[in-house]
Amino acid sequence: MAKIQNADLKDMKGVSDRDKKMIADAETLLGPEPSEMGVVKNFFWGNLREELLFPYPEMDKVSADERRECDELVAKLRVYLKEEHPAVEIDQEQYIPEWVLKKLFDFGVLGMTIPKEYGGLGMGITSYNRVLEALGSRCGSTAVLVSAHQSIGCKAVMLYGTEEQKAEYLPKLAREWLSAFCLSEPQVGCDAGGQETTIELTDDGEHYIVNGEKKWATSGAIAGLFTVMGVQKIDGKDRVTALILTPDMEGVDIFSKNRSKMCIRGTWQARIRFNNVKVPKKNLLHKEGKGLGLALTCLNYGRCTLSAGMLGGAKTAMDQSIKWSQTRHQFGRPISDFELVQQKIAKMSAYCYAMDSMLYMTTGMLDRHDTDIMLETATCKVFCSEMGWRTVDNALQIMGGEGTMAENELERIFRDSRINTIVEGANEVMQSFIFAYGGKQLAEKMLGIKDMADNKKFTPTMIKAALPLGREVFLGIRNKAPSMTKLHPSLSPYGSRMCRLISELTYQFKVISKKKDAAIVTAQVTQARLADAALYLHGWACTLSRLDMDIRNNESGTEFDRNKASAIHFFDLAELAIHDAFRGLHENADDTMLTAAAAALAHSSTLENNLFAIPESSPSDKGTGRELKQDHIKQFPGTGLENAGSTGREHMSETIEQLN
Repeated sequence: MAKIQNADLKDMKGVSDRDKKMIADAETLLGPEPSEMGVVKNFFWGNLREELLFPYPEMDKVSADERRECDELVAKLRVYLKEEHPAVEIDQEQYIPEWVLKKLFDFGVLGMTIPKEYGGLGMGITSYNRVLEALGSRCGSTAVLVSAHQSIGCKAVMLYGTEEQKAEYLPKLAREWLSAFCLSEPQVGCDAGGQETTIELTDDGEHYIVNGEKKWATSGAIAGLFTVMGVQKIDGKDRVTALILTPDMEGVDIFSKNRSKMCIRGTWQARIRFNNVKVPKKNLLHKEGKGLGLALTCLNYGRCTLSAGMLGGAKTAMDQSIKWSQTRHQFGRPISDFELVQQKIAKMSAYCYAMDSMLYMTTGMLDRHDTDIMLETATCKVFCSEMGWRTVDNALQIMGGEGTMAENELERIFRDSRINTIVEGANEVMQSFIFAYGGKQLAEKMLGIKDMADNKKFTPTMIKAALPLGREVFLGIRNKAPSMTKLHPSLSPYGSRMCRLISELTYQFKVISKKKDAAIVTAQVTQARLADAALYLHGWACTLSRLDMDIRNNESGTEFDRNKASAIHFFDLAELAIHDAFRGLHENADDTMLTAAAAALAHSSTLENNLFAIPESSPSDKGTGRELKQDHIKQFPGTGLENAGSTGREHMSETIEQLN
């Protein structure tokens, strides 16, 4: 009996050569599919992996010692953040003082997840994100510095380092050194596979020679270790390799320690050139040609800690604005009496509870080592950065003009929050990723059935698979919705609504895929609608699981009442958003959007480049933009080679003196 072979999307009729290459590059980037599908992928198939969602992962499931140690650390950290941490100074002066870094090392914050045998605290991902949430509640810059160090900077050594590499570097990274993740370049942002930095093995096979330039390397100018990605020729093909470099290596040129920016102003993003840097072969991380997979794995952790910092800031903004609304009087009453203000308060509370639920569901999945996690971490990043931004925006609107005043600190949270929809994968790129990676296997199966039908291979297996698919696509008959067996009885109506929407998602995916055929590959607005539906469904599932836990734990009081009401409101908001996404697949302004965009682009092409900022490394228009004025903008010039074994921060004071 002939089996249905999943078709190759690159072979679909009507797919251009450029798009075929894009698909091939993405497949190389992502590697083979995991052996089993996670929660979000199953949504695209109309399924619910209930056992991955229920019961909600609790801190109680970690060891009693870790729970106690984490509780003590968070409590101690919150006191420090409230009484000592110079959040305003960090933002205004654009650097994090050395004494703050030493304090964080002394607390163990900068070595939380590094194993105890190497001098760290050896805590899990959930504990670590609790600390990041606390940091984010008071200082976005400090949260980003800690995240960049542990989640991506030294994470590769922890996950892929040899025993010798771990013994040499992890003790320093736990107690003394910061680290930097060197992936982005002038021409490499979200397209992580397009590395231009080169790595060549010497003829004697003992060293690698690194040449290239890195950009946006957080803490790169004050780090003792770099995780560097570059392209290496392997069997005639370009493959990404990861290496450990240190700032004392000859040929390392940190030519810009930082640039002034609107947000996370206390962090420093370095620009680094590598000029024939000779790196010992023992500094290879993982395997040659496996650097991109290593980078993506590290980003799974970074996307969670970004979300944790955003959650902390959003909760602070929410609490501040609600209290303001109760004490700010207009028209003879507190503004909290007005329904439009109440609408914002309800949304903020719903978003924060849902963000919290998704974040710690995701960290729980990482702690228990779920095999298919990439979509869940991507969804967490998009959801928390977007809902966090909406929360902070609503909070600022409630506070009005006072919210924009520096001393109220909300404007700093507002500025710091904006970067989160851009970094760790811009949300628009992540939407296409969620759609493509979430629906890829289903699309390949559908195409395989179509190919068999076109070739008149009507085997029993093919007919068995084709009939339910045809029933959906041609007759509009939805498959039976999944059911839930682990949910608290009082929540079953909300679970049933969610399950019906999961069934609708797979139906809409199949219908629109048939309708658009090969055009679906580039129809990003359509992709985003389906991705958003999956994102809200995942938020619903995580929030439902969290509320289920709260009820089973007999939570009570005003905080529980708020959380329950917020969860139920989020279910309604999510359902409305999902229906909007589905309706937008069939009723939209996409045609006029494309026409208007084309007209705007055509007009822009008539304007001289020298009137505008142009990407410095643009392959088509490099050097044609206007001169960018640097007068009155603080500069962070490089200060030369570091000493062997140094922390990388030895010249930090020189740069700070130049700022003042």
